[in-house]
Amino acid sequence: MDKKSIPITDQSAIINARKIGRETAKQMGFGLADQTRLATAISEIARNAFQYAREAVCIILKHEDSHEKRITIIVEDKGPGIKDINKAMQDGYTTGKGLGAGLPGSKRLMHNFHIESSPEGTRVTMSMSIRLF
Repeated sequence: MDKKSIPITDQSAIINARKIGRETAKQMGFGLADQTRLATAISEIARNAFQYAREAVCIILKHEDSHEKRITIIVEDKGPGIKDINKAMQDGYTTGKGLGAGLPGSKRLMHNFHIESSPEGTRVTMSMSIRLF
């Protein structure tokens, strides 16, 4: 399994994580639409992590075997956590100045999406895969 870690410490790091995610997906054979969905989800989740925690890490994992190709994105932060994940996953819900579309929108863009959160931080794990026949 190939792994890349990108510290999210400013806006340029968010752009870099998005670029690396898109390039990795392209190298793995994902189509343009999936590359765009992945890059958008990375942007949204990394931006949320940076906004609420000011520092985070985006981990990009590449897995390939004889049955599938899978790219997994993990964004972890040490922020205050998400108090109510169910509310946060509703379109339009926000605790800040945003539109409240980042988390639910990212979930719709990816094949798998999971959030773990506590007062010590939040971890979002999302993935996309291609089945090989």
